[in-house]
Amino acid sequence: MGYPELKFLIGGRWRTAAPGEQVINPSDGSVLAPLPHAGKADLDDAIAAAERGLAAWRDVAPAEREAILLRAAALLGERKEAIAHAIALDQGKTLAEARGEVETAQARIVWDAAEGRRLYGRIIPSAAGLRKMSLRYPIGVVAAFTPWNYPLASPTRKVAGALAAGCSIILKGAEETPSGPMALIAAFHDAGVPDGAVNLVFGKPADISEYLIPHPSVRLVTFTGSVPVGKHLAALCGAHMKPAIMELGGNSPVVVWEDADAEAVGALAAKAKARNAGQVCVSPTRFFVHARVYDRFADSFAAAARALRAGPALAPDSEMGPLINQRRLDAIEAYVGDASRRGARVASGGQRQGNDGYVYPLTVIADVPADARAMSEEPFGPLALLHRISTVDEAIARANALPFGLAAYAFTDSARVSQRLIDGLDCGSLSINHFTSSFPEVPFGGIKDSGYGREGGAEGLDGYTFVKGVTQLAS
Repeated sequence: MGYPELKFLIGGRWRTAAPGEQVINPSDGSVLAPLPHAGKADLDDAIAAAERGLAAWRDVAPAEREAILLRAAALLGERKEAIAHAIALDQGKTLAEARGEVETAQARIVWDAAEGRRLYGRIIPSAAGLRKMSLRYPIGVVAAFTPWNYPLASPTRKVAGALAAGCSIILKGAEETPSGPMALIAAFHDAGVPDGAVNLVFGKPADISEYLIPHPSVRLVTFTGSVPVGKHLAALCGAHMKPAIMELGGNSPVVVWEDADAEAVGALAAKAKARNAGQVCVSPTRFFVHARVYDRFADSFAAAARALRAGPALAPDSEMGPLINQRRLDAIEAYVGDASRRGARVASGGQRQGNDGYVYPLTVIADVPADARAMSEEPFGPLALLHRISTVDEAIARANALPFGLAAYAFTDSARVSQRLIDGLDCGSLSINHFTSSFPEVPFGGIKDSGYGREGGAEGLDGYTFVKGVTQLAS
């Protein structure tokens, strides 16, 4: 299987343009393909197409919309091997992880397809002769901006949610990993979504966001990415009175209490931290471990990390792929160096692996002081930071010390401790005794600097609708 020819979709037609950059294979640094960049005329065409698509799609019956979305999910399944191969090439995750991403995308479409049939309004009790109603309508044209780390699963949340609610959408896919967005939009297009209801563009992020967000036809902005970029786009949305869904970064805490099986949790933590080479907004990073089990946990975690095989994405024995680019590699090296200089102990990893591509091994750092940079900045890589705690209050205070509030994890069999953590941890998602932070049927999103709005669950389509209150007096 080769890498696909890259194009974008506007108004039901695939088109190309002058390339703005080359797509790079992070496993070996080779060039995969030139990426066409949309120009202003393309964006004008996309907006006009999305307006036409909205007019056609919003009046399609919910049951028919569901059937089309389910066909798109089925098409992703039929094309899974080719899609996974392309994602492994441009993003660097292993084939097994890439196949799992396709399956995740399918599950999210299936959930949203069904939820689109449950966007209920209300009849509000009132006096005789007066009817009061609350009705939901699709908000309109959506502009969506998605990241490179989950190039299929992340845009799926936005495209499936928008379409299930009856909206049209313009998706700006990530330039580093364009094959995933292209495969997703192709599935919806081929499934029978009307021309213009789904559109895909690539290009310079600032140019596209600063053109689409102020446009009067765009009625909602949804973004997944870094906190600084999210704040910039949120300010731009505010200037133009545009509602937004912002799923931003984090630095996820993990509380390991004294009653946890330290060795088992340590081994499990290595697998969780290695997922997507740690390039996950909800990746478990700051481990606050009770002093009574700290050493056993650290030894188990480090041993499992040393045994884990990092390498090229398509190598059959690779359990963790490379980082996306040289910038991420440089950042992880800087965080490790900073922690070491401050007295932390590198228990596993800590040095780049080979000279081809951007492979960096899973790195566990013990006894990390609170002032280490990675304890307050999102490292976004295969870096785990271990810190001793002795009380629940200390664990909560350490976990909540940052302005982030996306995901958190805890391991305990104590009902008392788990309830304290449920009530006390500042996060949008808390997983207890496991490392899965997101399910299609559960709302996902952050608080504080990690954003606002929710994707998934019964709440996931709320942002793609507006509520109209209607009162009618009998004549």
